[in-house]
Amino acid sequence: MTSGSSFYARRLAQPGAVLAPMAGYSDAPMRQLAAEQGALWTVSEMISARGLVLGGESEKLTLGRPYPGETRRVVQLFGAEPDILAQAVTRAEAWFAPAALDLNMGCPVPKVRGRGGACLLQTPEVAYALVQAMRGATRLDVSAKIRLGWDTDRSVEIAQGLAAAGAALITVHGRTSAQRYTGEADWEAIARVAASVAVPVIGSGDVRSAEQARARLQAGVAAVMIGRGAVGNPWVFRALATGDGAAPGVRERARTALRHARLHAAFYGPDRSGLPSMRPLRKVLPQYLPEQPELRDTLVQVNTVEDVERALAPFLAPEPWAGEHEEAVAASAM
Repeated sequence: MTSGSSFYARRLAQPGAVLAPMAGYSDAPMRQLAAEQGALWTVSEMISARGLVLGGESEKLTLGRPYPGETRRVVQLFGAEPDILAQAVTRAEAWFAPAALDLNMGCPVPKVRGRGGACLLQTPEVAYALVQAMRGATRLDVSAKIRLGWDTDRSVEIAQGLAAAGAALITVHGRTSAQRYTGEADWEAIARVAASVAVPVIGSGDVRSAEQARARLQAGVAAVMIGRGAVGNPWVFRALATGDGAAPGVRERARTALRHARLHAAFYGPDRSGLPSMRPLRKVLPQYLPEQPELRDTLVQVNTVEDVERALAPFLAPEPWAGEHEEAVAASAM
């Protein structure tokens, strides 16, 4: 089959940024909040192709399962065997209704080595075969997310090979695999990639604000991908999609943190103890309220939605002067 959906081209015709795939973070609740704020698209946490095909996974797999009504979500797969990737694409498309498929070539985590991820930067010809196999299994756009190289910068060579293999889009994180997340992302290297291929290039690395994202567009990328800078801050996508850079007040931040908790409970349901656990959000919730550090000790210990609501209660109520202001406005209109 050929890639005929042009999902990426349609979305890149709009202003905005992309939510990065982040293991343990970019799950359905976070994707929903980012999408509501105007993210161009979101990317799932990476999913093992072998797990989908041979590991007994099902359509209930939370890494791939969409939230109700989810659109503009790209499913990211990792693997190193063309036939397995092709089968995984077919299964992911049937089970998870993605808008596009992405090949992970950037994860530097040791447990992934030899099974895909950044290892493919050492054998790019394998990656090209994987992209070709994925394209042959779907009519959806197929893309790839890479780093600059394994331990040296080979990004232009690799990106050109991926484009020739049929990748509709390439995302470049401006570090080598050996760097992991140390040092600074090399946006000059990303710019060289963007100038070297005809397909759109998305730039990634060290973007923590709308201002930084706008500045990084000067590298010639089609858009910017935001990862850690979007944790507890979905409003960064609103700023880039609409130009509305108004900082949310503490009440909006607290209400969104609580909504994140409720979305989490609704999506995952009860755990073995019979309650929706908030443990996975302990690392996320304090980032919604960075100017209230006194909340951190409480938020990193929450177990239930009720715990979250109690912790945030002082910030959820309307400002004490809001009622008086509304009364004054009403009186002046009489």
